[in-house]
Amino acid sequence: MIVLASNSPRRRQMLAWMEVPFTTTMAAIDETPRAGENPSAYASRLAQEKARACERQAPFNALILAADTTVTDGSQIIGKPLNADDAARMLRQLRSRHHMVHTAIVLALPSRGISELELCSTRVKMRAYTEEEIVNYIESGDPLDKAGAYAIQNETFNPVEKISGCYASVMGLPLCHIERALRRLGFGVRKRVPYRCQKELAYACPVFKRILAGENVG
Repeated sequence: MIVLASNSPRRRQMLAWMEVPFTTTMAAIDETPRAGENPSAYASRLAQEKARACERQAPFNALILAADTTVTDGSQIIGKPLNADDAARMLRQLRSRHHMVHTAIVLALPSRGISELELCSTRVKMRAYTEEEIVNYIESGDPLDKAGAYAIQNETFNPVEKISGCYASVMGLPLCHIERALRRLGFGVRKRVPYRCQKELAYACPVFKRILAGENVG
């Protein structure tokens, strides 16, 4: 049984595509970046801290899955917006430009004292959405709990022009990275995972075979 250290409806939905039994719990941590911390290290640290926080609540023999998604513009970490004005600022900053999305996942077996850390980094190009579209999107409430103030899967706002890599990672849960970590931990093989993911997302993933082969791509 996997214990997902997240209350995100999006992550719950995506993990269900793997067709593995799981439950969820909340892992509340301080998400303040440390001085000089680079974005990938920040995402990795938060995923690890969420996993440790979950250990205190989960059954002793549970397999814990924790994740953190971080949006970055260069070396700047762009977190969740504080309010509507902050969301508008973020969306204007990212508009018509490339940025990176880093999603770190941790799979931990506290009963055996082992864990696996995966990091998926994906390049994203935002489209040239208008000021009116920004206002309407913020009024929908969707961006206010999202890193970078957007959800790639939002069909109405449709913020992204192009991605180079893993769509699922930009949504918050890179399933092929979870799959290969499960394999390393000795939990067998789920061959349907990449195909179910692509079907659900209507996205022909260009990197899933390389990810499952062990390459550090995203």
